[in-house]
Amino acid sequence: MQRRHDPTYFAATSLLPAAVRPAIHAVYGFVRTADQIVDGPDRPATPEQRRAALDAWEHELQRARAGAAAHPVPTALVDAARRHELPLDELHTYMNSMRVDCAPVRIRDDAELDRYMAGSAAAVGRIMAPLIGASGRREEVARLGMAFQLANFVRDVREDWALDRIYLPGLPESDLRAGHAGDGFRERVARQVDRARGLFRETRAVDAEVSGRVRHGMCLARLVYGRVLDRVERAGFDVLAA
Repeated sequence: MQRRHDPTYFAATSLLPAAVRPAIHAVYGFVRTADQIVDGPDRPATPEQRRAALDAWEHELQRARAGAAAHPVPTALVDAARRHELPLDELHTYMNSMRVDCAPVRIRDDAELDRYMAGSAAAVGRIMAPLIGASGRREEVARLGMAFQLANFVRDVREDWALDRIYLPGLPESDLRAGHAGDGFRERVARQVDRARGLFRETRAVDAEVSGRVRHGMCLARLVYGRVLDRVERAGFDVLAA
């Protein structure tokens, strides 16, 4: 599943120690399936049906954790959790953020945005921390995940609007409909760019905690996403321009 849907991430996983790769594949398989329920080409037709499908997927994880017969992906994930002491309770928070995406999204303020990212990127980061050798930096790995996700939200404003989602607080819908970024729009984007950069700065210590291969991947990801933010700034924070 990981190789088919995300060959870049699959290649990055192959650089990690063999002992943790099956666990990373299992984590990916669980969160990717949830994402497909919400955004995949064969997703259920209505928000209610999508939420019901997410409930059923989370129930499969509960069955696996209880030792009952379950889908192979959550079964593998529970096995990985036992081997590597993964905090699988984080996935309850993750699934709550996925349920938000089942219907139109309008994030009202930074606090609501942070709650969403705490459920999605940060929750997965806490699970991944032991697998990349950063058990002692779990909260920083979580915040690094939030930095990447916030940079994605800045980059993908137009794409998210096409899905009837506004993740960055306060973006005027009139500007989004017109495809024209006014001064207020640009100011709000600029503030989120600054927040993302702050998260990247705050989590620098994670890089020194992990092995050389993981560190190289983290540095590369920071560079790529830093350039995304730089491009947005050079464009005057107009993420609606072609």
